[in-house]
Amino acid sequence: MLAILSPILVFGLVIFVHELGHFLAAKAVGVYAPRFSIGFGPSLFRKRWGETEYILAALPLGGYVRMASRLDEEAAFLEGGSETAPKVEGPDFDPNAMIPFGPLPIPENRLFESKPLPARLLILIAGVTMNVLLTFVIAVGLALHFGRPVIAVHVIGQVRPLPNAPTIAQLQPGDTILAVNGHAVTTWEDIEREMTASTDSIVLRTSRTTVRLPIGPGTPSPEQLFSALDFERPAVLDPILPGGRAEQAGLQSGDSVVAIDGKRVATWSELVAVVSHAADQSLRFTIVRNGRTLDVNVTPKPTPDTVAATHEVRTVGKIGAGSKIPTGREPLGVGDAIGAGGKTTVFMAGTIVDIVKKLVTRQLSVSQLSGPVGITRMSVEAARSGLESLLMLIALLSVNVAILNLLPIPILDGGQILINVLESAKGKPFSLRTREYILRFGLLAIALLFVVVMYNDTHGWFARIANWVGRLRG
Repeated sequence: MLAILSPILVFGLVIFVHELGHFLAAKAVGVYAPRFSIGFGPSLFRKRWGETEYILAALPLGGYVRMASRLDEEAAFLEGGSETAPKVEGPDFDPNAMIPFGPLPIPENRLFESKPLPARLLILIAGVTMNVLLTFVIAVGLALHFGRPVIAVHVIGQVRPLPNAPTIAQLQPGDTILAVNGHAVTTWEDIEREMTASTDSIVLRTSRTTVRLPIGPGTPSPEQLFSALDFERPAVLDPILPGGRAEQAGLQSGDSVVAIDGKRVATWSELVAVVSHAADQSLRFTIVRNGRTLDVNVTPKPTPDTVAATHEVRTVGKIGAGSKIPTGREPLGVGDAIGAGGKTTVFMAGTIVDIVKKLVTRQLSVSQLSGPVGITRMSVEAARSGLESLLMLIALLSVNVAILNLLPIPILDGGQILINVLESAKGKPFSLRTREYILRFGLLAIALLFVVVMYNDTHGWFARIANWVGRLRG
């Protein structure tokens, strides 16, 4: 059921919101929109209300709003359907309706091209706007319901030395930070907020002592001072990186390390201190897994590492495992949730824009792109992880659709916006031949992109099939 319902929800909701934006904007400026369809292929539901026919089709991989246009043939090819009237004897014929439901001609002022440029741009940009709004609404809703993820600890796990900041050495692992500049703190985010907002000095009151860190010329910035501190985390492995020494030794995500070579280990920083000094040396990890105590031999891999304070490159031991972060949730009010939702939306949009830039500048390979099959797989995995993960995937896909639709490719919204602006500046529409060339270019670009993403989604399957056939043939 997840494999069926989650992709339908992900694709269907994102596409519906996008097309609804175009539809509502067209209605608002008086453009005749005879058809609103979600999906392609055979219709599962078809109903006409007023002057619009609403369709739910079998394949929820797209959709369209059919708008009356002087360039009817081109619009029909791009969006589906045609504007021809039904036969008089047909069951859908309405003698009082406009084409395509009846014989009445479409008034000139109901055509898309009859509207001034601002109205046309409003229609074209409305789909993108609705997708961004969907991302924002989901982000705000999740922030309100689940709260803000926080690191629910205020105990120091590690102190990194900093040049020109000797007093930071007065802090020790295990110190509990109780207040920063007189303000009580209970999470690591509280500490970051108070420290980075400091101007002349940072006063840290801990369970053991009070430390004053000066700020000014020749001293590290508040951000650098905060970065020198790390929070305490348990010596629990999560995640285990594929192909690393930990995986090769048989360690699993969730294993709790209680000792190394018989010496007790209580925190992650203690574990790292032992492992980093034991490159290519076998270590006996005593772990607790599902209530059972086990011994596992692990040999850390020699790995180059840069010391943040001195930029010195040294070789340390690493086992290919991360630490389990003690996270929690901080309740948010409506105002804070709106702010958090806005930041999440901007962050997602910025990430997509950055990916597009890297694709254009060839810093990122097109082999990293996913298509319908890849998104379907991600939607199923997100649904298995829970409602929050599934909604976040919908939000990310929605803003992704918004950004990509603004690309200046002729059959996308961005391309149509560019064409309308250029035609307005020219004072008349492009010739039919020019429009044909533009349409062909757009179709070719989309077709090439579709081939690439489908190859990325499926080439692994074909490789596995080829290997299987090879084994059968001996």
